[in-house]
Amino acid sequence: MLNSFLDLTPSAAAFWRRRVYQFSTCAAAYNSQALRDNEAHSEDYETYQRRRKTEWKRRQGGQSFLDHLIINVRGGKGGNGCAAFHREKFLPFGPPSGGNGGRGGDVYILPTPELTTLTSVAKRVRGENGGNGQGTWQNGKNGAPLVIRVPLGTIVREIPRGDPRRTKDEWEAEAEALEGLEPAEKQAKMRDNRWVHYPRYSESNVERDAFKEAEQLLFKQERDRRYARRKREIEHPIYMDLDKEVEVEEDPNLPLGLPRKDALGHLVASGGQGGLGNPHFLSQDNRSPKFATRGHEGERITLSLELKLLADIGLVGIPNAGKSTLLRALTGGRAQTEVAGYAFTTLNPVIGVVRVAADGSFEGGLSEGMVHEETLIEEAQKQTKMEEGAFADALTRNQQAHSDAVTRGFGAGHRFDIIEHFRFTIADNPGLISKASENVGLGHSFLRSMERSLALVYVVDFSSPAPWDEIAILRDELEQYLPGMSNKARMVIANKADLLAADSDTASIEDAKVKLKRLEEYVEKKLTVEDEYGNQRSLDIVPISAKYSQNLKKVVGLMQEYVVEAREESKREREHQS
Repeated sequence: MLNSFLDLTPSAAAFWRRRVYQFSTCAAAYNSQALRDNEAHSEDYETYQRRRKTEWKRRQGGQSFLDHLIINVRGGKGGNGCAAFHREKFLPFGPPSGGNGGRGGDVYILPTPELTTLTSVAKRVRGENGGNGQGTWQNGKNGAPLVIRVPLGTIVREIPRGDPRRTKDEWEAEAEALEGLEPAEKQAKMRDNRWVHYPRYSESNVERDAFKEAEQLLFKQERDRRYARRKREIEHPIYMDLDKEVEVEEDPNLPLGLPRKDALGHLVASGGQGGLGNPHFLSQDNRSPKFATRGHEGERITLSLELKLLADIGLVGIPNAGKSTLLRALTGGRAQTEVAGYAFTTLNPVIGVVRVAADGSFEGGLSEGMVHEETLIEEAQKQTKMEEGAFADALTRNQQAHSDAVTRGFGAGHRFDIIEHFRFTIADNPGLISKASENVGLGHSFLRSMERSLALVYVVDFSSPAPWDEIAILRDELEQYLPGMSNKARMVIANKADLLAADSDTASIEDAKVKLKRLEEYVEKKLTVEDEYGNQRSLDIVPISAKYSQNLKKVVGLMQEYVVEAREESKREREHQS
C-alpha cells in the first residue's frame, strides 16, 4: 500500500488520503449508531418509546402546557358613515340620507372551568369591525362581541407604557405611520383617515366653514378620549384574578336569544364608535352637507395572562416519586396521568377529583389491592390479542377476571358507584428538581401551578436511601420561589413503602421501622411551623403504597380535614373584608 502511494502524484495521493478519511469517519458514525440501537433494544420497547416522547416534549419547551402568555388585543373598528342624498321619482334633490356606521365589536375575557391551559388563546386578538352606513338612512351593523376563554385561576394584567412588550395604541400607531411626511401631506393623510367625502367634493369641502367647524369639534372629542384613556391606564390599570366563574342572573325582560353582557365575561377592549352620516351635520347654515366621518379605531391593549391552577391539594415531589400513581389510586383511575418507571413522566399538571362518602370511604378505595401500574394495562390489552384464530377469545375465567379488573382500575369506561358526600381536587404537578426556583428547565411553570393550592403534600420515595434529603430539596425550592410557600405543606407521604417490606424477613421490617422513625424525627425537628395564632403545627407522616392502594383511606381523611379547614378560613377572611 505504501509503495502504491509513492507511485502516485502528490495531488492524486492527497485525493486518496481524503477518501480514506471519509471512509473512516462514516465507519465511526455507523458504529456509534449501532451502539445506540443496541441500547434502545436492550430496554423494553414501550418504555423506550415513552422516554423518547417525553424527551421530545421537553425539547419543545412544554408547548402542550402553557401557563404564561402575552397577548395583543384590539377592539373592532367602527364602520364609516355615509355621505348620500335621497333620490326618488319627482324628487331629484332630496335631503341627506347617509346612515351611520356600526360600532366595532368589544373584546371580553371569560374564565372557563373546562380549560386547563392557555394554549388555545391567540397571541393577537381583534374584534369584529362594524359595518359601513349606506344610503336611504341605513345604519351599519354592529360588530359581534369576541370572547377570549381562559382557564379558571388566570391572572390578567395590563402591561404599562414604557414596557417594550407593550404594543402601540391607535394614536401612537398613526403617529408612526405619518412620521417623515411634510406638514401639508401629513394633514391631508390625517383628514383621509377621519372623513368621507361625497364624490368630487373633497377639495371644496375643505374650504367650507361648516367643515372646518366640524373638524375642530372632531379633534377636540378625540383629544378628550385620549386624555380619558391615559387617565384610566394610570389610575385603574386592568388587573383581574379570574378564580371564579361568572355568575349571571336570568333576566326575563331580555329578548329571546340575546345574551346578557355579564354572560360574556369581563370587558378588556372596547370597540370603536361608528362614523356619523352626513345627516348629522345638517344645520341652518349647511343645508347640503357633503361629508361624513369614518369609524373610530378600537381600543388597543397588551395583556399578560398568567395561569395558576386552582386545586385544593397540590402534590409536591421529585421526579419518579410516585405522584401520578398516587393520583390514579385516589381517583379510582379517573385521572389519566402518565405512569412509567423513569423520571419526568408528567410534563403537565393534571387535576383529579376525589369523591368521598359519608363513612370516609372514597372512590379509589373501592379498588384497594388493585395494582396501579402502566405495564399491567398494556398486558391486559395484549392478552386479549394474544392469539389469532378460533380460540382468540377463549381466555380462562381467571385470565378474564384479571384483565377486566386491571382495565376497570384505570377508568376504561367503568365508574365505581359511591354516594358522594364530599369532594376535593388534587393536582399532580411535574417533579421538582434542584434549582427549579431559578427557572432551571420549566421550574417556574412547575412552581406556579402549586402556588394557589389550599394545602401542599410532600410525596417522597420511602425506598430511597435518604427520603429526608428529598424533603429538604422540596422545601428549599418552595421557599426560594415564594417565601412562606412551604408553610402550606401539611403532610408527608412516604410512598413505595411496600418495597422495604417486600420480603417477610424480620430484619427488613425492622429496618423500615427505624427508617420511618428517623423520618418522623427529621420532620418534627425541621418542618414544624407556627401558624398565625402562634400555635406549633407539625406535618403528618403517612407511609403508603400507591401501587397497591394501601393505607390511602387515612391519607384521604387527613386531606379532607385540610380542605375543610382551609375553606372555612377563607370564608372567614371574606366575611371580615366585607
